[in-house]
Amino acid sequence: MIDPLIEAAAAAAANAHAPYSDFHVGAAVLTDADAVFPGCNVENSSFGLTICAERAAVCAAITAGHTRIKAVAIVAPGGPAPCGACRQVLAEFGPAMEVILVDSIDTTRVRRTTLDKLLPEQFRLGERED
Repeated sequence: MIDPLIEAAAAAAANAHAPYSDFHVGAAVLTDADAVFPGCNVENSSFGLTICAERAAVCAAITAGHTRIKAVAIVAPGGPAPCGACRQVLAEFGPAMEVILVDSIDTTRVRRTTLDKLLPEQFRLGERED
């Protein structure tokens, strides 16, 4: 189910609203029920209000009633990893999910990792190490 996940992320990137940065990002999450939810970045002239593609995809999944995510694909120029805020939001719904990073300029460049590697020692409410 990973190829359709990358395809959904790439299609979402085409719809990104990025008039300020021209940096189009698409993401798609795969839930434990094998449902795919895409999202794209939506920039705002008040830059702090910009929504990242990863968080848009998570919100779409949550809106549809899915709260467990097992993978995310992110398609963007250069294939960057998600920002810190997105990592923490993703961790809420799948702390060890697979993360697939795809370069939208050269789609043969694909990197696979896991969220727990990208965000070690995640903040989890009620969890504490002694």
